[in-house]
Amino acid sequence: MAEFLETAVGFPTLLFTSALVVVIAFWLLVLLGAADSDTFDSDVDTDALHLGGVPVAVSVSLLIALGWFCSLTGSVVLARTGVSGVAFHLLGAVLLFASLFVAWRVTRLLVGPLAKLFPDEPGPSRQDFLGLTCTIRTGRVDAEFGQAEVVARDGSTAVVQVRQTGTDVLALGSTGLLYAYDDAGEFFWVAPFDTALDPRG
Repeated sequence: MAEFLETAVGFPTLLFTSALVVVIAFWLLVLLGAADSDTFDSDVDTDALHLGGVPVAVSVSLLIALGWFCSLTGSVVLARTGVSGVAFHLLGAVLLFASLFVAWRVTRLLVGPLAKLFPDEPGPSRQDFLGLTCTIRTGRVDAEFGQAEVVARDGSTAVVQVRQTGTDVLALGSTGLLYAYDDAGEFFWVAPFDTALDPRG
């Protein structure tokens, strides 16, 4: 046990141990609901490293865990050879890069099968709101101004810009129907909607 702890906090394994602690802390936050497993997907391009197809957190976690294991194993073997001094540190540096390379290769092999567990899902589109009812959140809606709150089919809510033509009054708290989207103006066309006509009740 003492040899394990000494190796885990020694060079070069200490670098992987520190990263592994961060990874474990992150996954604990995910389990507690304080973070999402896809938190870093928009910030890191794993395709450049040929590790795409799974959330960044998964591929990086695998890379770090495998790198830590390779470095730990190699450090134990290196320590038992009796090498010390400058030679030990030079071999430790070689071990560090070798561990990274091996971890990267193995991670590449693993993300292929794992990618099947994370199918690509299209992101939400404004077109998804068409045909839904909304609640007006401004005092008036006309051809120049208006906002409404809409509940998406997945239960999430969004505040969107709305406009209307004609003389029908859409006041604060009234219900409207989103029937078209203007790409240039980035707003929805809305019409008054009688909730009594809603088949969903």
